[in-house]
Amino acid sequence: MDYLNIFFNETYKILLLLIPILVSVALIVWFDRRVWGFVQRRKGPNVVGPFGLFQTLADALKYIFKEIIIPASANKIVFILAPIITMTLALAAWAVIPLSEKLFISDINVGILYIFAISSLGVYGIIMGGWASNSKYPFLGAIRSAAQMVSYEVSIGIIIINVLLCVGSLNLKDIVLAQKELWFVVPLFPMFIIFFISALAETNRPPFDLPEAEAELVAGYQTEYSGMMYAMFWLGEYANILLMCALGSILFLGGWLSPVDIYPFNIIPGVFWMILKILMLFFMFAIIKAIVPRYRYDQLMRLGWKVFLPFSLIYVVLTASFLVYFDLLPNKGFQ
Repeated sequence: MDYLNIFFNETYKILLLLIPILVSVALIVWFDRRVWGFVQRRKGPNVVGPFGLFQTLADALKYIFKEIIIPASANKIVFILAPIITMTLALAAWAVIPLSEKLFISDINVGILYIFAISSLGVYGIIMGGWASNSKYPFLGAIRSAAQMVSYEVSIGIIIINVLLCVGSLNLKDIVLAQKELWFVVPLFPMFIIFFISALAETNRPPFDLPEAEAELVAGYQTEYSGMMYAMFWLGEYANILLMCALGSILFLGGWLSPVDIYPFNIIPGVFWMILKILMLFFMFAIIKAIVPRYRYDQLMRLGWKVFLPFSLIYVVLTASFLVYFDLLPNKGFQ
């Protein structure tokens, strides 16, 4: 009976994680398209149904009923596993994200390392999808995407070190609680900007959506996918975008903490502030897609390795020096 109780308890936790994220992805796609529609005067996302809601519903039904075609020369097992791995890893990373002080699936002491490990594994799904398609365009798109993700993961990792030096813990709740007096976006503002731009590149969002540059590689590693298998890549991408917005909120914007500790702001539930900050960051993602032209690939890689990486390393040295000089290093040490 103990094993049965554990099974049902874990299943309940998984559903509690999956259902809100999948619903959020659907809503965020609608919100994304609404922003593009208003900025670029595109009619579809804003007039099909009330508030344009039927446009997203129509696309979802199209993916569900569209035939799944697997190329005859493809490695069928790897071809099928690739989108499953991509979507599963994107959803698994949410297990340690705290939406409030008491609302989370798992509270582990190495939450940052867990997220970093899961996001790094996401490269495998993309490489598998491009290689298994047995076509030069998906394979080139997969290599390009993998190089892009790995390059900007390095910058994100160094940026996070700045936050960890100020907190002294790898626990996400500790990082949020350390910002009760001052959000880290103030002293670490340059790192916040670099984190945001690196998150755009990490999730293949414009202006860094090079893997699916229409004039070059058709649709990148997704070229040979259709139906629900394509939708799994798409769901994984948006789940990762929301994850980066949530991580940015936790690292720099105080997570679920209220902007000001005065009435009536301090009585509003923390989950409201967390969701509001995620939506604010996602709005910036959507606006940039609508107004910023695409980078060339050489510009993208130069920005990551020759600008962001050296600047992030210098800022780590400056942060550590400042904390040591003024005796501000946290005493509890890393947990």
